[in-house]
Amino acid sequence: MNSSTPQQHQQRFQDYPPQFQQQEDEIDLRELFAVIWRGKWLILACTTLFAVAAVFFAISQPNIYRANALLAATNQDNNKLNSMASQFGGLASLAGINLGSGGGTDQTTLAIEVLKSRQFFSEFVNKYHIKPQLMAALSWDPISGKLDLNPELYDADSKVWVREAKPPQQPEPSMQVSHEFFLNGILSVSTNKETGLITLAVQHISPVVAQQWVSWLIEDINQVMKQRARLETMANINYLKQQLEKTSVAQMQSVFYQLIEEQTKTLMLAEANEDFVFKVIDPPVVAEKKVKPKRALICVLGTLLGGMLGVMLVLIRHFSRSEQQSTENNE
Repeated sequence: MNSSTPQQHQQRFQDYPPQFQQQEDEIDLRELFAVIWRGKWLILACTTLFAVAAVFFAISQPNIYRANALLAATNQDNNKLNSMASQFGGLASLAGINLGSGGGTDQTTLAIEVLKSRQFFSEFVNKYHIKPQLMAALSWDPISGKLDLNPELYDADSKVWVREAKPPQQPEPSMQVSHEFFLNGILSVSTNKETGLITLAVQHISPVVAQQWVSWLIEDINQVMKQRARLETMANINYLKQQLEKTSVAQMQSVFYQLIEEQTKTLMLAEANEDFVFKVIDPPVVAEKKVKPKRALICVLGTLLGGMLGVMLVLIRHFSRSEQQSTENNE
């Protein structure tokens, strides 16, 4: 009876014509499916386990609602100021005055960055006392409209934070942690490159809170930018008046008078215009439909993940046993 070693069998297989090698590949593929079929119970168990876990996870997630507002940038620079910026821009720069001639950051971009800044967020949170609603929100009752806070994080009765935290952290979340959470999970600001319109949106488990925060953010950013422009313009006017008193050149005096006139107009516009930076095109409303979680998608992905993991376990187990048997035979 003839016997051959695995190396001789492999050598003979390499000497076979291509059609025989293809037949061997087909046999291996059928064997692979046979292995998967023999491990069908393990695959079914993994798939069922992950499907059930995905269902429970999807059900446990609270509904998230989104409130958004469509905004248009308010153009504060009139034609007269723009023409003066091109005519006297160099002189104004030497005098330390910014006429908004197009250099640097425009007012809208600056307002968006201020809106996302830590200072604005800190003032916003302290003004409306919303840190518990931001960091300890647990659930929202659509019938009563009541927002429940997590008692493990915040005691609503005594208004004291009871969160367990390791030093140097405190029970009350810091402004830095709250700001990061606000930017990453709550606030979103996007600009349509074609129209230039801006969408300001807030996501929260309470649609009422989301709508209120969007309204407050628009109001506050307009007020903050108006105050910044007011202080800057007043400083420019005072500086121009000082420079006017120092010069006796008639041409320079005429330039300073014109600059003071335009800065005064800018100040008057800032005082009179409530929508200083952003004008509301479509105001925020209380959302009736959630935006997430997508529970059906979570269940489908969980089931697929369980099935793939089950197949991997079956194949790993099969090849491990085959490798072990091959090693024992060689020994």
